[in-house]
Amino acid sequence: MTLDDTGLRPDPAGPRRRASGDPVKALLHRHRELCERAVDPLEIAAGLEAHGITDRTATRFRHRDVFSLAEELYARTPRGDGPAVPAPAGATGPAALRGFGYALLPGAVALGASAARVPWAGAVAVVVTVAALVWPGRTAGGRFPGLSHLLAAAAVGWAVHRDGPALGVALALAVAPAHLAAGAFAARARRGLAGSRALQDFAAGVRPLLVGTVAAFTVAAAGAAVLAGAPLAPAVPLAALLFLTRLVLAHGAPRVPAAAALAVALVPVPSASLAAAAGLLVHAVVALSRASAHARP
Repeated sequence: MTLDDTGLRPDPAGPRRRASGDPVKALLHRHRELCERAVDPLEIAAGLEAHGITDRTATRFRHRDVFSLAEELYARTPRGDGPAVPAPAGATGPAALRGFGYALLPGAVALGASAARVPWAGAVAVVVTVAALVWPGRTAGGRFPGLSHLLAAAAVGWAVHRDGPALGVALALAVAPAHLAAGAFAARARRGLAGSRALQDFAAGVRPLLVGTVAAFTVAAAGAAVLAGAPLAPAVPLAALLFLTRLVLAHGAPRVPAAAALAVALVPVPSASLAAAAGLLVHAVVALSRASAHARP
């Protein structure tokens, strides 16, 4: 017997018999772990969307949209004595300052190695850039995205070998604005999720936010390239590609397109990084406009 898009088995007695019961109770039983783990209804809404439940599906449970359905599921979920504590937003406070301080380190290390004219300055820039700019806080299925990191290291290493250590320094300097841009995108998307009442409305608001975030980071990456004395043509598209990879991995989106884009960047033609970044941007717009991409990990 197959499952429908709600994750429930079809009722052999037909829709009339099911309608007279409590369909939300059955959904709660099916997704009990999600509902018990959630710190607010938004977590449940994002989880339901990840399981294929849409606003249209929610009408079968006598709700106008997924958010309304999630609110009922959250209210009906039994919980322990202590209230759920939301995860820290990370926008302010000592933890945020430490995170920004860590984001400044790659640029400082790469600049220091370049200024000292050490022979391995390019290698240092490659390591610190990949470690800080691409390293995610969350991955799809909780698995370590080793292939993406290896491909990112190969793409950066090839570019630094081809265009010189200054390119590596530029990418390392771009880590700090990438940290700020990624944090601002996550926080604003989360606020948008809190204010949305339909999945389509949320997606329509996140898409321009993502494009604007990528555009702002691209400008910052161009400034980093000018500061490092690196050529703009290879530095800016590659920085954008690495930033998009960071967003895709950090928000738990499927990582195969990111790995494919990084592989394209290894093709020895001038426009390879630009084409790879453009392709990954299309994937990111689709994947990161889903509510489930912005649930707390």
